[in-house]
Amino acid sequence: MLYEGSKLSVEVTDGIAVLCFDAREESVNKFDQATINDLNEAAKALAHADDVKGLLVKSAKPAFIVGADIMEFGERFKASDGEMREWMADANRMFSTIEDLDFPSVTAINGMALGGGLEMCLSTDYRVMGAKAQIGFPETKLGIYPGFGGTVRTPRLIGADNAIEWIADGNPRRADKAFKAGMVDAVVAEDELEAAARDLLDRAIAGEFDWKARKAEKKAPLKLNKTEAAMTFQTSKGYVLGQTKGMYPAPIEAIDRMAKAAGMDRDGAIKEETEGFIKLAKTTEAAALIQLFLNDQLIKKKGKKYGKIAHTIEQAAVLGAGIMGGGIAYQSAYKGVPILMKDIKEEAIAQGLEEAAKHFSKGVERGKMDTAKMAEGMSRIRPTLTYGDFGTVDAVIEAVVENPKVKKSVLAETEEKVSEKTILASNTSSISIDTLAADLKRPENFLGMHFFNPVHKMPLVEVIKGEKSSEEAVATIVDYAHRLGKTPIVVNDCPGFLVNRILFPYFFGFQQLITDGADFAKIDNVMEKFGWPMGPAYLSDVVGMDTSQHVEEVLAEGYPDRMAQDGTSSLDVMVENGRLGQKSGAGYYKYEKDKKGRPKKTLDDKAYELVASVQKDGQKDFEADEIVDRMMVPLIIEAARALEEGIAETPNEVDMGLIMGLGFPPFRGGALKYADAQGLKTFCEKADKYSHLGKLYEPTERMREMAANGETYFGQ
Repeated sequence: MLYEGSKLSVEVTDGIAVLCFDAREESVNKFDQATINDLNEAAKALAHADDVKGLLVKSAKPAFIVGADIMEFGERFKASDGEMREWMADANRMFSTIEDLDFPSVTAINGMALGGGLEMCLSTDYRVMGAKAQIGFPETKLGIYPGFGGTVRTPRLIGADNAIEWIADGNPRRADKAFKAGMVDAVVAEDELEAAARDLLDRAIAGEFDWKARKAEKKAPLKLNKTEAAMTFQTSKGYVLGQTKGMYPAPIEAIDRMAKAAGMDRDGAIKEETEGFIKLAKTTEAAALIQLFLNDQLIKKKGKKYGKIAHTIEQAAVLGAGIMGGGIAYQSAYKGVPILMKDIKEEAIAQGLEEAAKHFSKGVERGKMDTAKMAEGMSRIRPTLTYGDFGTVDAVIEAVVENPKVKKSVLAETEEKVSEKTILASNTSSISIDTLAADLKRPENFLGMHFFNPVHKMPLVEVIKGEKSSEEAVATIVDYAHRLGKTPIVVNDCPGFLVNRILFPYFFGFQQLITDGADFAKIDNVMEKFGWPMGPAYLSDVVGMDTSQHVEEVLAEGYPDRMAQDGTSSLDVMVENGRLGQKSGAGYYKYEKDKKGRPKKTLDDKAYELVASVQKDGQKDFEADEIVDRMMVPLIIEAARALEEGIAETPNEVDMGLIMGLGFPPFRGGALKYADAQGLKTFCEKADKYSHLGKLYEPTERMREMAANGETYFGQ
């Protein structure tokens, strides 16, 4: 044994060194500090070995290396620039030592090789990849970029254009794509992987491949003249800016650093990469995006705990067809869970089937499935006008009209038709689960399962616990949501639950701005620049004015001290005049179909006339900062209230709910992470500036206490 550590070992047999990554105490290999330390020692041992003719790198785990240990990032990134520079220089020296070995090297890539795992692969001369494996650089999704030579070796292997695409989008690539780009030298079946990698290594040792030329190519400047380099990097930068709208600095920084390093040798280019990495590591965007990753890990961990007590749903049912019911039926059928779709009207059933078929057809068009798979998926949806087959259903999702009397009647009727173990879940967006459970005989089997529209796109499902909902019922619906490919967040019952409750203070801020004379189109523009996918006026049109008005009424009744509105709002005026948004062809904007049949918004004088009727002092121009503050302050305070009241258990779940359910700007991390970034002392001072606007702008006592003590929601 040439070297043995807790994370990897190097064994030499007949002149072939085999470096095997095998973190014995972990289920996966990752680049934590212990692995870096081990690899550093192994690299030194290899560099000084006399009897080695070639190096084979492999993994003993189902995945090669899944990337860095993100749990270590928080502490690592707090270090000074000098300390980070020294740490990265040590790590990069280790990779360069492996690259500079005076014998050929090959990596056998199985499972996943991401981030630092892929950078490890790039430090060897050749790469053989399993046919089912995936490789990529996910770092830009964490607000950083590859820092162990990824921005240096990748363009020298596959060209600057391809390297920019791989690094900027952060997506993994399948083996066929990796081979076509030139990132790997061969793709073989998994059971042939090690043998194929050994064969390639033997042939390199025998002189069939010029491994020295491969090393030299990776260590030299990019083969681009100044004109080609300028065109490549500037064109790519323009495209990426168009995609990110300048809100995500990491891909732009990666392009800039690759451009600066294009004429440098490897060691100079790595120093350039390091400076950009350190700069990004200190940004609020990196802090926010890394926190999102950690939030997601926490939610998955909770999901696994629920999975241990969940009952598997083999047969589901949805009550109420139409667009929502059809969307739920599609998602269940697409993910392999058969579902009954019941309604009392044939036309609603037809609409639901049409909705499901539309999504399956799009899957065929995009190459995600063939027509046989589509037919198989559609066969899992069984339409019905009766309760005939409900006796064998494991869970029923009620998705009828948002009216408590109708829902209670339908739920009571359904309870009589299903078994004593069947779980009933309401897809209500705002009606209290305890109210709906009041007349049920088995309230322990009832809870909320709130999907967001459109069902096939929105990743969040709110699982709402009623006072009497059992843990088994909650766990089973959480497990079902996971099987549907969704992210379930368990919340407690309250008017509006978690997401809508927090959203509507934002809408109230919007309505108050309009009443005070603001231009709704300017508000939209400002909030979209802030990072929302659509501004509040446009969002109101998409949701539907009548739907928004209904939820507003529920919340006003639930929180009269701060959500009851005085006077008539622009929303009320729109509803009174039949302008319900996209579904009626007009709301704050007017809608016409584009060439692809999608609604296209345009400004409309009639909307401005109606809005003017609630603006007693006429129009007034507001600065962008004031618009942002008046929109965001009430949303953040309500998020804090929901956390303090235990509606969600952790700040992680509050923020993930807003990002996945509302499209809160991910690079800001969620409402509470955004408050942390400002500092709660600064935030409370800002809120006090608008105290004249009402209680929605009044921070909680706990927020003021945290501000006074320098506390944050996510720690220092």
